[in-house]
Amino acid sequence: MTEILIRGGELMAIGMGIVFLFLAMLIFAVNSMSALIARFIDGSITISANVKSIPSAANETTDPAVIAAITSSVHQYRNRHP
Repeated sequence: MTEILIRGGELMAIGMGIVFLFLAMLIFAVNSMSALIARFIDGSITISANVKSIPSAANETTDPAVIAAITSSVHQYRNRHP
C-alpha cells in the first residue's frame, strides 16, 4: 500500500516538474522574443488598417429628454436592486 503511495508521489512530482519546466521555458521564450523585437524594431512599423473614425459623444448634442430618461431608469434600477 505504501509502495503505491510512494510511486504516486514520484509520478506527481515528475509531472509537476515537467509542467514547471515547460512554463519556465515558455516565459523565457516570450521574454526573449519580446526583447528581440524591441531591440531590432524601433517603432518604425505602423499598423495601418481601414479603420473609420468613430465620432465622439462630445461632438454630438444629446437631447435632454434622453438624458432624463436614462437617469430615471438608472435611479429606478438602483432602488429596486440595492
